[in-house]
Amino acid sequence: MSVLFVTDPLQGLHPDIDASIGLMAATQAIGSDVWGCGPEDLSVATGRVRARATRIRLADRHRGNDHRWVVERDWWQEVDRRDLDVAADTDLVMLRIDPPVDARYLHTTYLLDLVETHGGCVANHPAGIRALHEKLLALQFPDLCPETVVTADPREVLDLLSRVGRAVVKPVDGFAGLDAWLLGADSCARSLAESATLGGRRHVIAQAYLEDVRRGNKRLFVLDGDVVGAVLRRPAADDFRIGPPMAQAEVDDDDRRIVAALAPLLGAHGISLAGLDVIAGRLIEVNVTCPGGMHKTDALLGTDLSGAVMRRLLLTESVPS
Repeated sequence: MSVLFVTDPLQGLHPDIDASIGLMAATQAIGSDVWGCGPEDLSVATGRVRARATRIRLADRHRGNDHRWVVERDWWQEVDRRDLDVAADTDLVMLRIDPPVDARYLHTTYLLDLVETHGGCVANHPAGIRALHEKLLALQFPDLCPETVVTADPREVLDLLSRVGRAVVKPVDGFAGLDAWLLGADSCARSLAESATLGGRRHVIAQAYLEDVRRGNKRLFVLDGDVVGAVLRRPAADDFRIGPPMAQAEVDDDDRRIVAALAPLLGAHGISLAGLDVIAGRLIEVNVTCPGGMHKTDALLGTDLSGAVMRRLLLTESVPS
């Protein structure tokens, strides 16, 4: 079997923590060929998607003493290079480009639509990624979320602050915690709200800050509607944003209720793998573009989340309840 990983440049990936590398290693471990290419390596001729792809073999790895793997500096070597007919020559395409979902990302999804047209399999489905916005998807379930507004009007941000005291404000198209701010109801709030919204020209998400985040933000790893693992993450002492995984998280009734509510929507849009961020039983975000954290969690806890994902996608292995 062969899996094509469409990623950002291999040279720029971090083999000690990057989730895509963990999925590649798991693919290799079950005996499937690992191929890689970037969006710029995809093309279409006579209606069929082709990829200038490189088959790679990953170096050995072992767990470190935290959330990182110990991997050789030259973590992969080229085995073959070939022009692939993606639908005919691969069993699965893993769309693993990091957000934001910009023009480059969108154009890649449109090309990969044609892979599915010719009987190929892409995870997650390109059309599903376009349909389900990571930052806004959770708002389809307002009863599961903290109080939230999406607005370009700084006055509406200030109105929220007046009700909740503190709020996290981030751009709708943001990612990885970049340009995310914690606003309080103080003399700086108006200026910060105006800056965050670019004076009313940029939509932001403003969400009530949950003090319980100090006890942990859960990342729930959801595969085909099943929770296959969960990890606890906390902010650093000098930063309100979430840090790396720290401990195993217990999946409770609130988590199961959230997953049960989202699973039908995710399944209907072909989202096989998702990462749900939950604080104190409240849904914060649904990661569908390039869900991460599995590789770090496997290193930290000795789990096999990356393997579970690839075995399910390639071998239709059931996930234990």
